[in-house]
Amino acid sequence: MIDAVLFCSCCFLLDGVFGVETDGEINVMEGDSFTLRTGLTGIQSDDEIEWRFGSSKTRITRIAAGNVTKYDDENFRDRLQLDRQTGDLTITNVSNEHGGVYQLSIIINNKKSIRRFSVTVYAPLPVPVIFSDTSQCSLSAERSSMIVLCLVLNVSHVTLSWYKGKSLLSSISVSDLSISLSLPLEVEYQDKNTHSCVINNPIRNQTTHLDINTLCHTCADCDLCFDTPEAVIRLVVTALMGVAAVAAVVLLVNDIRRVGRAQTIKQ
Repeated sequence: MIDAVLFCSCCFLLDGVFGVETDGEINVMEGDSFTLRTGLTGIQSDDEIEWRFGSSKTRITRIAAGNVTKYDDENFRDRLQLDRQTGDLTITNVSNEHGGVYQLSIIINNKKSIRRFSVTVYAPLPVPVIFSDTSQCSLSAERSSMIVLCLVLNVSHVTLSWYKGKSLLSSISVSDLSISLSLPLEVEYQDKNTHSCVINNPIRNQTTHLDINTLCHTCADCDLCFDTPEAVIRLVVTALMGVAAVAAVVLLVNDIRRVGRAQTIKQ
């Protein structure tokens, strides 16, 4: 669980740390939980606490006159936990829809204060896959180096990097778009087993270590191996086309669902 501890001033107002709109930033992985804390130690019967979400400031839940109200929002159904004593809000089993700005309103002794908190939800990280060409393995006696490619599919808000030991050799990043990333590297045979490919976001990372001996053995029956720059391009283009096809199917299914829901409402 990830806690966003909110430090209070005398009037429960904080200076924003993310522009002028938010009082804190929280990073969380899909499937995890996070807690937004009011900083209060106890709520009196005449105090009011209200949580809203998104640009439309949709009501999520509130405490008033000692009673807790949870509003019927499909995105938060069965995911809300509100502490009656402090007003702290916990969101469980987080999905991408829970990323955005949360607004907290506190009314104590007829004095109102507002805070806003920015939540970013990150998708699970895939394990990087390293490819090469078996013909390079057989020519190791004639060549001093070989080219390997590190590939990840359907990622966003990540950085893909090659390391030699703890030294960064190269990297490539992507922000909002969900795309495939690939990063080639020329490896000296004498330096084998000292390189690793790492994908990371602000929360976690996944690492695949390069083992040339294992790579050559694994690629013996591999159709994705390559020995020329053109083959590298073909591999990446094929991966991108696959991701595009999956995205098209997802969009089509979502359109069908929206049409079905609209017809249901009309009926």
